[in-house]
Amino acid sequence: MRPYPLTWLYVPGDRPHVVDKALTAGADVVVVDLEDAVAPDRKRYAREATAERLGDPQPVPVHVRVNALAGPLAVADLAAMAGLPGVSGLRLPKVTAPAQIVRVARATARTEGGAAPPLYALLESALGIEHAYAVATAHPNLRGIALGEADLRADLGVRHDGGLDWARSRVVVAARAAALPPPSQSVHPDIRDLEGLRAGCAHGRALGFLGRAAVHPRQLPVIERAYLPTQEEIEQAETVLKAAEAHQGAQALADGTFIDAAVVTQAHRTLSLAHHG
Repeated sequence: MRPYPLTWLYVPGDRPHVVDKALTAGADVVVVDLEDAVAPDRKRYAREATAERLGDPQPVPVHVRVNALAGPLAVADLAAMAGLPGVSGLRLPKVTAPAQIVRVARATARTEGGAAPPLYALLESALGIEHAYAVATAHPNLRGIALGEADLRADLGVRHDGGLDWARSRVVVAARAAALPPPSQSVHPDIRDLEGLRAGCAHGRALGFLGRAAVHPRQLPVIERAYLPTQEEIEQAETVLKAAEAHQGAQALADGTFIDAAVVTQAHRTLSLAHHG
């Protein structure tokens, strides 16, 4: 297992045969979607089909994205999914305030000694971004935050991708400040544009993201390659750690690279990802 997931594959909950295929597609996490990917008249079926499919443990971690917490469907979604053996986490869309996380955590708490399902908040509006750190620290059951960029783009009226970079960095910083894992990137919606996906992953990695959500299996290897360390990065990390073991304290390598505790920490992280790739 990797120290953190790198690939999160979304599949619609009202298509059980697609869910079955996704479980063997190679994603680190499969996300069964009850929200945006499901038409209004298929919501109930999606919930029932997903509950039936996830009644047993699954071969890979499976999260379920429930419907918007402010809408009428979320209560039934949470009640149906919270105690299922096949559910490894609940993804909460359009979160805007920490009180929502607290309410969900209480609603999904287990009363018979079992562990409550981990919660993951999706920030998809200006208000959600403004409350990023408060959401990230709202409850111990919250295990991660991430962006929903399609909704955020519409909310902000952003016309170019760079207009989202401030919000992206805000979420990365909030996750780190809350001692949560680095957030994963939002999906690249064009499943044919693998070069655009590759470039977007490189940009996200530079901003501090780790891994990315996908909407098609063909995107998975591109995301994985983009986020796994290169051979050059692995060799540099090994050089750093070897030098740190030989000499305690700050120092400079022969190529001029300065080594201190922060550089050593980054080297450990690089090798941890490389060895679990």
